[in-house]
Amino acid sequence: MRKLTTNKPKSKAPKLSGFVLYDGPSVLDGKPIVAIATLSTANVKTGPMAQVWILRADVNPVIASKTGDDVSICGTCVHRHNTGGSCYVNLGQAPNAVYKSYQKGNYLTYDATIHADYFVGRKVRLGAYGDPAAVPFDVLNSIAKVSLGHTGYTHQIRHVNFDKRYLTICQVSADSPKQALKYQLMGAKTFRVAMAGDALADDETECLADSKGIQCADCLLCDGNKRNIAITVHGSRAKNFKTSLIQTIEVS
Repeated sequence: MRKLTTNKPKSKAPKLSGFVLYDGPSVLDGKPIVAIATLSTANVKTGPMAQVWILRADVNPVIASKTGDDVSICGTCVHRHNTGGSCYVNLGQAPNAVYKSYQKGNYLTYDATIHADYFVGRKVRLGAYGDPAAVPFDVLNSIAKVSLGHTGYTHQIRHVNFDKRYLTICQVSADSPKQALKYQLMGAKTFRVAMAGDALADDETECLADSKGIQCADCLLCDGNKRNIAITVHGSRAKNFKTSLIQTIEVS
C-alpha cells in the first residue's frame, strides 16, 4: 500500500525587496518621478530603517544629476552635484541600483490595504535620496503614520509648490544660522549643515550620529517635531560646501 508523502518540499516565496509608493508627476515641476521604499539597508549610520528613494522615473539618476533633470526630485537644493554642490550621495551606487531594479519591475506597487503591515513596527527614512516634498504629502505621510518612527528632510520650504504639511514630518534643511532662524520662525524644525568648528545655537542639538555614534534608527530626532539639529558637512564632496552660505556672525 502506498502512503501519502509527509515531507513535502516547501516552496519559497520570492524575497520582497521593496515597493513603488508613488509613480507620477513631481509636485515640484510636473515631470515623471517615482518614490520607492526598499525594506533592507547596509547603511551603518542609519541602521535598520526602510529607505525611501525619490528618483526621476524616466532618467537614470547619474544622468539626471549631470543634465539638471534632478531638479524634479531635488528642487533647487544648493548641494546638487550639477551645481558643484556638496551632496554626499554616491549616485552610482544605491540610487543607480534602485533605479535599475525599478526599470526591471522588481518592486511591487504599494497598496495600503494589503501592504501596510510591512511598515508597521518598522522605522523609515523618508528620502534616502531625493526630496520628500517632490512627492504628494499623503503618500509619504501614510507610511510615516503607520511606522514605528521616521526621519525626513526637505530643502523646499521656499518652493512655490511646497506643501506646508511637510513641516509636520520633516526637518527643513538650512545652510546657515540665518536660514535656520528664518525657517524656525516659519514653524519648522531645522537640520543645519555647518562648517567644522561652527558654533551651535542655544536651541540646536548636534547630530547624535556624528557626536555620539548613535544610529538614526535609535535616535529619530529628525522627524520634524522634536529638535533643531546641526551637523558638520560630510562626505567625499564636503569641500564643495559653499562657505559663502555661512553667516559669520554667530546666532544664538
